[in-house]
Amino acid sequence: MAPDAAPFLRHLESCNTARLPGGRTPFRLGDAPAGWVDPDLVPELERRGLPRRDGAITLADPARLEPLGEDLAASGVYRSHHELFDVAATADGPAIARVDRGALPLFGLIAHGVHMNGLVRRPDGLHLWIGRRATDKRLDPGKLDHLVAGGIPAGHTPEDALHKEAAEEASIPLPIVRQAVPVARIRYAMDRPEGLRRDVLHCYDLELPADFVPAPADGEVESFALIPVGEAFRIVRDTDDFKFNVNLVLIDLFLRLGLIDPDSPAGRALRAGLAGTATTAFA
Repeated sequence: MAPDAAPFLRHLESCNTARLPGGRTPFRLGDAPAGWVDPDLVPELERRGLPRRDGAITLADPARLEPLGEDLAASGVYRSHHELFDVAATADGPAIARVDRGALPLFGLIAHGVHMNGLVRRPDGLHLWIGRRATDKRLDPGKLDHLVAGGIPAGHTPEDALHKEAAEEASIPLPIVRQAVPVARIRYAMDRPEGLRRDVLHCYDLELPADFVPAPADGEVESFALIPVGEAFRIVRDTDDFKFNVNLVLIDLFLRLGLIDPDSPAGRALRAGLAGTATTAFA
């Protein structure tokens, strides 16, 4: 393995800290295994009438998940985001329920999001638009971020969410963002203070006109900067300045650009890690 692989592999390792079940109790929606809950949450669920069946906490009617999440938020168990997400038993399965975004890690449920590389080709090489997260963001305030990134709300496709986030975060007109190309899907399972994150990232590339300048629109981004891709490579390699999962999407970009040889042992290890093939979290 190339000697410079470790700085990139550490980002994958830091996003794949979950070991399942790891003391957690399986959570079922109807007959479908859907997530895992921390032992501290089990009494809260049992008090609300959820039984144990074959060792799993079971919500017989998946439609009850949304009001259950609202009740837990009202009781102070977690902070609501006031945004509903679809819930599926598997990364590719159909939606069988929905719940507030903030409750997804509480139940260890799969969440989907979109990330977009905003690329500009200039005479001096390929550049990347990056954002800096607002300092009042709940998660990773002040960190560097993609030009566009966000969760996929209930009832939305990845493309719907991308178009919505592009307008809200960076003021990108719809005719331009429609030219974005899907390039990858990244999966990771991570222990976080808010719970177990099992995330699927739908990744896109968008080549932007040289004269286009994004503008923050919804207050979630403090500012944007256009930097050479080589500088983004250095930041990911040498620092933790980017939001944790942005590093993964940029590593995918570096592999596709050949900045990291995808056919080297390091490249193959990184590609396998991005795909999530070594984790049981999505089995």
